[in-house]
Order: sequence, then C-alpha cells, then structure tokens
Amino acid sequence: MAQKPLRLLACGDVEGKFDVLFNRVRAIQKKSGNFDLLLCVGNFFGSTPDAEWEEYKTGTKKAPIQTYVLGANNQEAVKYFQDADGCELAENITYLGRKGVFTGTSGLQIVYLSGTESLNEPVPGYSFSPKDVSSLRTMLCSTPQFKGVDILLTSPWPKYVGNFGNSSGEVDTKKCGSALVSSLATGLKPRYHFAALEKTYYERLPYRNHIVLQENAQHATRFIALANVGNPEKKKYLYAFSIVPMKLMDAAELVKQPPDVTENPYRKCGKEASVGKQIPAPEEESACQFFFDLNERQGRKRSSTGRDSKSPHPKQPRKPPQPLGPCWFCLASPEVEKHLVVNIGTHCYLALAKGGLSDDHVLILPIGHYQSVVELSAEVVEEVEKYKVTLRKFFKSRGKRCILFERNYKSHHLQLQVIPVPLSRCATDDIKDAFITQAQEQQIELLEIPEHSDIKQIAQPGAAYFYVELDTGEKLFHRIKKNFPLQFGREVLASEAILNIPDKSDWRQCQISKEEEETLARRFRKDFEPFDFTLDD
Repeated sequence: MAQKPLRLLACGDVEGKFDVLFNRVRAIQKKSGNFDLLLCVGNFFGSTPDAEWEEYKTGTKKAPIQTYVLGANNQEAVKYFQDADGCELAENITYLGRKGVFTGTSGLQIVYLSGTESLNEPVPGYSFSPKDVSSLRTMLCSTPQFKGVDILLTSPWPKYVGNFGNSSGEVDTKKCGSALVSSLATGLKPRYHFAALEKTYYERLPYRNHIVLQENAQHATRFIALANVGNPEKKKYLYAFSIVPMKLMDAAELVKQPPDVTENPYRKCGKEASVGKQIPAPEEESACQFFFDLNERQGRKRSSTGRDSKSPHPKQPRKPPQPLGPCWFCLASPEVEKHLVVNIGTHCYLALAKGGLSDDHVLILPIGHYQSVVELSAEVVEEVEKYKVTLRKFFKSRGKRCILFERNYKSHHLQLQVIPVPLSRCATDDIKDAFITQAQEQQIELLEIPEHSDIKQIAQPGAAYFYVELDTGEKLFHRIKKNFPLQFGREVLASEAILNIPDKSDWRQCQISKEEEETLARRFRKDFEPFDFTLDD
C-alpha cells in the first residue's frame, strides 16, 4: 500500500505578524483540509511591540497547527530564544534550535540551521559558523547509506542558487546569500530547501544532485525562497506541498527527474567547495553561469582561477590553441571565404553555410581555433549563447524555429549548425522523433539529456560526439565510439518528415556560385540587423 503523503506548509519572515499568518492558515485549512506541520524560516519575531506575541505565549490565542520556527537572525531577537537546543515558545509553536536534525514519527527528516553566516570568532548568538556547517555535514553524510534529507531549513539564501536556473528577480544570487549554506545544501542534498530574509518569492527550477551519465541518478532538489508575511506587494509567503519521507519511497520513484531539472548551481568543476571557505564566484572563476564547466581540463597544478594560488599576477584570458595547419574557419585565416561571413562579434562570428539546407542556414563559429563546444573558453561560451538566443528570436519573427547541431568528429574547428525550420512544416516533437527514429535505424544510440544539462560533464575535451539542441532547449546526445555518418544531422533535417528536401542531404550537392552566395549573405545581413546585439556594444 502506498504511503500517504504528509501535507506541509512553509512560511517566510513572519516578523511578528502572528495573527495575519495564523488566520491565513485557518482559511487554507478550512478550504483544503488540515495540514500536518507549518515550518517557518527567516525572522519569526519583528520589531513591533510584543502585545500580540504575549497572547500566544500566555495561551489566550493558539496556533492552529503544529509550528516549527528557526532562531534569531539579529541581536534584537536573541532574547526570544533562550535555549540553544530548542524549546516550546508557546502552545503549538516550537523553536527547533541553533542547528540539528528533526525526525518526525513518519520518518520525515528535517535539517535546520538558524541564524546568519559569520566567519568571525566568537560567533554571535544569532549566527552560524563554518564549524556549525561542518558538524552538520559530518553528522549526516558520514553514514554509508546516506542519500540526502527530505527538507533543509535556513534563513539566508544559498549563494549562487540562481546559476543555471530561472531568474531570481532583483536578488543577485552571486552577491547575496551564504556560501556556507550553499556548501551545506551541496552535501545534504535536500529534496526541499526553504529560505527567506530577502522579502521576495523565488521558486527555482529543480536541480539535480548527480552528474549525468557519470554518476547514478539521484533525487532532485527544489529551492523555494518565501516573502514576508502580509507584504503589501502580495508576494507569496506561504507554500503548501505534499511529501512522502525519502526512507519510505521506492528508489526508482525517488530519483525520477522533473522535466525542467537543471544543473546543480553549486557544482564547481565537478567538485564541492570546502566548508568554511567562500565558494569562488562562478563569474570570476569559471564558466558556470553558462551551460559548460570549462576548467576541469586545466590540470591540478593550477587553481581553477587559471593562476597559481600564490601568484600576485591577475588572471589573463586564456588564448585559444593554434591550428596545426591551415584552417577554413579561423577568421584570421586566408582560407576563410569571407564573403559568407554575415556577422562578427567579439569572440564568435556568423557565416552562411556553404551548400546550406536553406538560404538562411547559418553557422556559429569561434573566431579563434577551438575544436568543439566543450573546449571553448568562458567568454566564447557567453557569446555563443547570445548568438543562440538572438537567432531564435530572429527566426521566430520569420515564422521559423531553429535546430542546432554539432558533430565533433572528423572536424578541426567548431561549427555549430543552425538550421531554420518553418513552424508550418512540423512541431518540435516531430523533429525530435525524426532524429530518434533515424538514429535507431542506423543503430546510433541517441540519448535524451535534460534541457539544462552541461555538455562538458558528458563529453570530455577531445572526445568525439554528436548533439542536437531543439528550440525547446531539449538536447539529444551521441558519444561517437567508432564510425559515424558525417551527414547524419543534415539527412534527418532534409528528410520528408521535416524539410522534405532529401536531395540536399549532402552539402556538396547544394553548392551555388560565389555571386549567388554574396547575394544571400547581403540579404541575411540586412534582415538580421534589427536583432544584431553586436551593435549595442
């Protein structure tokens, strides 16, 4: 018999507005039925007079649900939390304590960490230290069967939680939040992580806790930040959810990945940052704000900053490797057919494909010499992503969706093919099915990888691969082990199921005169100009 889920509520900063909160809870329970617990993060007490609290403390008023709260985040609130190990504050209202694990009779495991981050000794009564975080991790993660926890409660946001995710609004997650909380979340792998203090609501896309194709699948984590109770902007401060304790779940059901799952925002070159140290800012240290983690191949003699840890010299941008011979695609090379170039950025350029599947079939190419996407430097990746976004907008305005693919096999310079497909021709699912079907027919193992996956974590530099990126962000990936049909991407897109131009599957059969190419290039430049982000620089 399936375990009945627990019904829980999570709340942001109450700030002393107890009546507002509990009246809202009563209304919800009247409409939707009773909940099992209310979990409060952030500032439970406010700077308002204590008259309202006294009514709950003396029993004149009573919380309508068993309520668990975190401790002080400032000196003013310390007086309410006298027992560091937790205690009952009022009937149905319990202070969990400074840090620890609460395990319910159902087996639900809730880890809590009260206060804000402090790296100074002695640690104030309203803060946590690196030692606090380290002890929590050691206590839980040292057991051989540890898989994660059900819920993590902290008041501060984890730093960098917005990496790879949806927009966090006005909160800059690269500057705001606690790196210690990020480290704790990385180690504990909570299924839900709640935080507050920023007076806004942010439900991040779920993120995975494993490396795709390299580690066994693990459950995903959902981070939810909640606003302050009764805020005038009516931002969400109460979150209802159902959960079956992890220990009671079927393993396959537990690790099932949501369709919108993203890369882990805290992962740094496949390693966790050390507890007690600030996690290096991704925008300074790596390309983690993009889809690719680019520093793993730098070796171990250097730090991930690209410089010796003791060196006083600032980091210098890494130069691309030089080609061993003439290259048809390095922009500075005399071999480049420059009449096909239609747009030039700082690190990348666009060119019409020679023998393209359509008049607006283009390539995104790095100006310097890089063999594949996984070898690109951070600044090149950023511009590749800009071109992708811009081209999607451009083609959408013309009633088309664009499909991208890369074949890192028997090629020397990255060519990211961008092929527009009229919206009237077929749906994205049809295109996806066509790739999968033709791959099966040719005994090619084409794996579907999650939308926000990191290609670098699947294919190492130098490895041969083929991948397709659909307009929805979905990706299909094949690791090339021996032979691979060079025209596979074109053949699928040229097939009857998609563009219905099978005679154009080989680019050599589609070549036109230089004059015709120049005409198409001039037309593309003119049409693309309103979308050209390089003109903003």
